[in-house]
Amino acid sequence: MANLDFFSLYKNIIAIPSISSTDPRWDQSNEGVIRLLADWFGQLGFHCEVTALPDLPGKFNLVATIGQGEGGLLLAGHTDTVPFDEGGWSKDPFKVTEEGNRLYGLGTIDMKGFFAFIVEALKEIDLTTLSKPLRILATADEETTMAGARAIADAAELKPDYAVIGEPTGLVPVVAHKGHMSEAIRITGKSGHSSDPANGVNAMEIMHKAMGQVLKLQQDLKDKYADHRFAVPQPTLNLGYIQGGDSPNRICGCCELHIDMRPTPQVGPDELMGMLKEALSPIEVHQPGCLHLQHLHEPIPAYACKDDSDLVREAEKASGQTAQSVNYCTEAPFIQLLGCETIVLGPGHIAQAHQPDEYLDLSFVKPTTAVLQHLIRRFCV
Repeated sequence: MANLDFFSLYKNIIAIPSISSTDPRWDQSNEGVIRLLADWFGQLGFHCEVTALPDLPGKFNLVATIGQGEGGLLLAGHTDTVPFDEGGWSKDPFKVTEEGNRLYGLGTIDMKGFFAFIVEALKEIDLTTLSKPLRILATADEETTMAGARAIADAAELKPDYAVIGEPTGLVPVVAHKGHMSEAIRITGKSGHSSDPANGVNAMEIMHKAMGQVLKLQQDLKDKYADHRFAVPQPTLNLGYIQGGDSPNRICGCCELHIDMRPTPQVGPDELMGMLKEALSPIEVHQPGCLHLQHLHEPIPAYACKDDSDLVREAEKASGQTAQSVNYCTEAPFIQLLGCETIVLGPGHIAQAHQPDEYLDLSFVKPTTAVLQHLIRRFCV
């Protein structure tokens, strides 16, 4: 480990593809990244435990621990990346390219590179002086199902006092964010010859009425449920995908709409789902049994850290930045279930995430390393 500088750490972890996707043509194992991290932290004296995720072949979590007892600090991140648009990248996404004071590569900020920052921070800390444990958590499938973080929360074996998730926040402590829901609305009608529309039930026509109800709900959320911690105050609802029918000369027998909803800490997934069902209840009048709702993935709740958090105060002090709330979501609500004060804080900007030519600005190296060292010393030494 001693012979690996910061650039080499980055180069080695970005070189291992670990895409997670709901499309099996893209989805990959993250085992290579997990084994690399186990090697890194094992060399530093951490006890490393690799756990396979149930029912997800090739997907693994890592918990690396140094120090004894309960409490302490957990530094967490995910090991997967989104797929990439090969035509949009001007550089090899799996080869770190240093150019213009930037490191380019898939996962440089979102967020495999965060683990290199942890190693860099530990180089100047005497780990024999820890009075509380320091744990590193590396999860699978954050970009899709969040199965890795859900498994950690379900197991409830970790009990840190504090947790930092190193997503790209521009080194600003994030103390609240929205959740994420993806829902399918399916209308089943009755197909038939288009020459006599009365001989069928047009699912597309019913979906048109359903969309009107959904748009009314969208406006109600905007009018009634503002949470001004967020730049976009209300729980949002977006119509994202629609498909129906197969030919102009056939009555449409099935139509499906996919929507995205973003819960807030005040309006959770169950409440939003109840509102959606209520909004769509008049649709059944047109054809009993025609409406079906389905989660496209398990809902991700919103997250908020408590206002009097010691962790927030220390993170603001170390970073020189005032804590904020954001509209995107992370693994924070699941990590928070471990009973720890939890924030999101890491190098890079979210605007570069999920984009071609993703990059880390090297101006983040020294301040991020300093923030991590401050938090480790404050909560573990």
